[in-house]
Amino acid sequence: MNFELSEEQAMLRDASRDLLADRAPIERVRAWLDGDEDVDPEVWRLMAELGWPGLGLPEEYDGAGQGVVELALVAEELGRALGRGPFVPTAIVGRALAASGSSRLRAETLPALAAGSDWATWAFAEPHAPWTLDGVHATADAFVLDGVKTAVQDAGGARWLLVTARHDGVPALFLVDRDAPGITIRRQRVLDQTRAFYEVRFEGVRVPHERRLDAGPEEIQRLLDEASVLRCADALGVMERMLELTVEHTTARVQFERPIGSFQAVKHASADIALLVHGTRAATYYAAMAADAGADDSARAACAAASYASAGAGEVAARALQLHGGIGFTWEHDLHLHLRRARADSVLYGDAAVHRDRLCGLLRPSPASA
Repeated sequence: MNFELSEEQAMLRDASRDLLADRAPIERVRAWLDGDEDVDPEVWRLMAELGWPGLGLPEEYDGAGQGVVELALVAEELGRALGRGPFVPTAIVGRALAASGSSRLRAETLPALAAGSDWATWAFAEPHAPWTLDGVHATADAFVLDGVKTAVQDAGGARWLLVTARHDGVPALFLVDRDAPGITIRRQRVLDQTRAFYEVRFEGVRVPHERRLDAGPEEIQRLLDEASVLRCADALGVMERMLELTVEHTTARVQFERPIGSFQAVKHASADIALLVHGTRAATYYAAMAADAGADDSARAACAAASYASAGAGEVAARALQLHGGIGFTWEHDLHLHLRRARADSVLYGDAAVHRDRLCGLLRPSPASA
């Protein structure tokens, strides 16, 4: 598989990096840490002008018609810059609507999502349950939703919630207005301060029949795989920036009249970080390309990337902190913000154990072929 970016993809990556460096530098990120808003409105407006919200949506609904690779390029830059905002959750919901929504539902929602005037998020995970289809216990009896969802990103300002719930015992997707009666949203205090996560409670929330998407367990699992790949891309950007910060620190920090980066043990630790970053990049972009190509191994590739990135993000954070010493976890230093985001990325859409377990199942021969 060719991992070289096309000219258009390279331009997208560079434009994304330039925008975030210019309009969302680390000082602006810090200024928004204690805010109640899910997004920085000025930065989100600029993102919308560049077409980011509609990047993966069909052209007939004012989107750009791009794939998971292009979405991953932007997600990587958001991770590098610790960018906030609903780009990833909106992209996931948009792809679900484009693939499984009725024509009426697509016409109602996709142009608004593409324009960035509204956004959406996916309410999937539940408290004390794995980030898998087996972990879904919320119910939709006669299209009346009951249950609790956790770690729902940017739900505070979302226009729509894509809810995964069981109907007749089978996982299904429902698009719900965030302000519908019976919905209670509570901001959660989490380790990652650069993004907003919420607990969402559904108590007798009625959903019109046309708001159920034509998606079964297979389609939902594919959507979960794509979301995992975008999470890997975010983690990749965070890991890249932690490597850069570590190299800068070990080059500037002097002990025994030498930069500490000249000592062999520090070189080895830095090389280990670089290997994890390069491995995550290869696994992530292979999985994104496999998803766009509809390859037979796309599910296995997504699991491999997610398990590698989940473990790698935590390992890079730990090694970077070790090489920085105590300064790395002080409020004044930027490393601790990247460490927090890396830890969150290591569990979003399933931790390493979840994806390794599923990968083993995918690799195990079926009884028919045994």
